[in-house]
Amino acid sequence: MKKLVLSIAFILSITLTCKAQIIPSFQFGVKGGINLSNFSTDNTFSSDNRAGYLGGIWLRVGALGFNFQPELYYASKTASFNSGGTTNSITLKSIDVPALVGFKVGTFGIGARVYTGPMASFIIGDEQTINGALGSIVHLNFKNQNYAWQFGAGVDISKLSIDLRYEKGLSNLNNNGYDQKLNLFNLTAAYKLF
Repeated sequence: MKKLVLSIAFILSITLTCKAQIIPSFQFGVKGGINLSNFSTDNTFSSDNRAGYLGGIWLRVGALGFNFQPELYYASKTASFNSGGTTNSITLKSIDVPALVGFKVGTFGIGARVYTGPMASFIIGDEQTINGALGSIVHLNFKNQNYAWQFGAGVDISKLSIDLRYEKGLSNLNNNGYDQKLNLFNLTAAYKLF
């Protein structure tokens, strides 16, 4: 009898979970968080992780457990690099537009997600602190647009979402001949407005 009750409970929970994933959904919200970024270079500089921030909006449309999540956010990405014994820093201000596809499991407002997708980043400003002799001869000239690929996972609890993702730079940021790509980790909290 005990096995029969456990089997019925298991089948019922699977049925409810699958039913919850079949219903089409539309969600919209705000998000904010921190990032840790560094430059991947062609052995010209060595780079250290530095903290930045991001904030913006997201939209999630899905059914059958799959979803599409475009986002739009403002980001400040800071990286430091070492050259000739001095530490220099660069802060890039950008508008980022990821287009993510993913899969979600869960029901009753609690779930887990995995996702991946491309991202376009439009640089709207850069601040450079280049010290010493290097500062008098080098000004890193960045492209206005670059591309990356994001991989991540998240947890949803009612209207709150926590996400951790990795962003792998795909395009060269620099116009000065250096091969520089920006890689970073994002940790964000999001709130579903509707």
